[in-house]
Amino acid sequence: MKTLSTLLGTALALMPLAASAERGSDGELRILYWQAASSMNPYLSGIAKETEAASLVLEPLARFSETGELVPILAEEIPTIENGGVSEDLTAITWRLREGVMWSDGTPVTASDVVFTWQYCTDEASGCAALQQFDGVTEVVAVDDRTIEIRFSEPKPYPYAAFVSSESPILQEAQFKDCTGARVSQCTEQNTYPIGTGPYMVEDFRANDIITYTMNPEYRDPDKPAFSTVTIKGGGDPNSSARAVLQTGEVDYAWNLQLPPDVLDGMSGGPGEVITSGGSAVEFLFLNQTDPNPDLGDARSTVEGGAHPFLTDPRVGQALSMAIDRTVIAEALYGDSGVAGCAVIPAPDLYTSDTFDGCVTQDIEGAKALLDEAGWTDTDGDGIRDKDGVTLSILYQTSTNGVRQDSQSLIKSWWEELGVETELRNIDASVFFGGDAGSPDTRQKFYADVQMYTDNSKGQDPEAFLGNWSCANIPGPATQWQGNNIQRFCSEDYEAKIAEFRTAASLEDRGRLAREMNDMLVGSYTIIPLIHRSILSGKAKTLEGVRMNSWDSQIWNIADWYRAD
Repeated sequence: MKTLSTLLGTALALMPLAASAERGSDGELRILYWQAASSMNPYLSGIAKETEAASLVLEPLARFSETGELVPILAEEIPTIENGGVSEDLTAITWRLREGVMWSDGTPVTASDVVFTWQYCTDEASGCAALQQFDGVTEVVAVDDRTIEIRFSEPKPYPYAAFVSSESPILQEAQFKDCTGARVSQCTEQNTYPIGTGPYMVEDFRANDIITYTMNPEYRDPDKPAFSTVTIKGGGDPNSSARAVLQTGEVDYAWNLQLPPDVLDGMSGGPGEVITSGGSAVEFLFLNQTDPNPDLGDARSTVEGGAHPFLTDPRVGQALSMAIDRTVIAEALYGDSGVAGCAVIPAPDLYTSDTFDGCVTQDIEGAKALLDEAGWTDTDGDGIRDKDGVTLSILYQTSTNGVRQDSQSLIKSWWEELGVETELRNIDASVFFGGDAGSPDTRQKFYADVQMYTDNSKGQDPEAFLGNWSCANIPGPATQWQGNNIQRFCSEDYEAKIAEFRTAASLEDRGRLAREMNDMLVGSYTIIPLIHRSILSGKAKTLEGVRMNSWDSQIWNIADWYRAD
């Protein structure tokens, strides 16, 4: 079918570049992630600090390259209608495992491991962070030891979500068979020392601190990797990370240098260099649609605990958005790496809506008038608007990061100009983006009114990303606080669009639906796009083979990295 091939574009067979060094000859590779990993199981988090740390060990059937194109990893090739891998009626996709792929313990990878991974994630008690990747999947069948058939509930023109990208890798059934359902987060050994197929395996794991990796003796390419060991050090902040790679050379690679341009410019000229990748990353504000009042106890920030006292009024969210000068934030804090933006999906262009582009123009007076119209006025003269005994008082939180704290300060000043009392809070990034169901400070718990961070879709098609805002993906105790519908948005109309997008076959229809879904999300004022940002990282000038990737794991092709002479 022509439409499916068009969706794939030229995304079928880009294989990683060959390394220019003998296996293990380059010694230690030192990587710094200022957000430290708390687990090696991406199904418990879905956040980059875990999915990327795990990507050295756990692999999917396919990944997205640095251009967003599909690349086979554990699979022999990308299935299509043309090669017989996708059924003519689009209700099934068949993947074929590479011959001879072994787990790091020396046992063969089989189709049963893939079937188990689907069962593991879709267990209702698991709280799987990647549940949306399996949307529409009714059955995963092991046809034989190397062949997997994924069956869908209805025709699925874009069938490349399940077991694709660093968010959806294959787990070894033998290791995780007793770690399903409510036990997923209790299996500490399995979640920190997973048996994988990647170029490395975990030697030592210290949660929220450092991970040491050694070469996987069973890795399928006997000539790779070039580095014999890898350490990923966690913690710190973007500023110290930038100094470590750009100026002092303490590390070879430093992730996500979210710093103002003048700071990065001041660190140039040393042993490291800044590398960048465009994509679909957006810095967002999320407005809690549930009540975060601590008096609610276990029902706090849950659907069961009730609606937020004022953020469910879209006029309040719209006023908060109108008060923000995104251009000031972009120019002062992002420079060339960020532009003021008003879309949930800023790339590729096919899926980008311009409906709300007017948000880049700040309108304080219009925001005040909107709040007046909604009945939010300052009845007691204390400078804070109120209505029916409720004050517009916001706890606004984000991760600890200089750019984010500066953004918070600017936004607070504009909101207080409206008469909205704003308290700022920042949380250590390793905790904020962690998957600990017992922590009160994670983004999933959302024990605040507003929070801010970056998110983006994986690959060139946004179906799975837009599906995150299904009502079923709202975090809560029943899912061990997993789920990517962070602001607790729920709409029957949006659910209908998710279903329609799932079966849309033409690029024209998929683009139209993505734009309509974007407009429903932005128009709900439960999520406020701020900045469309490129991802900046740093690497040693002597480190070669790096293909910076914002569509998947940044370190997706680490087996190809090597030290230049």
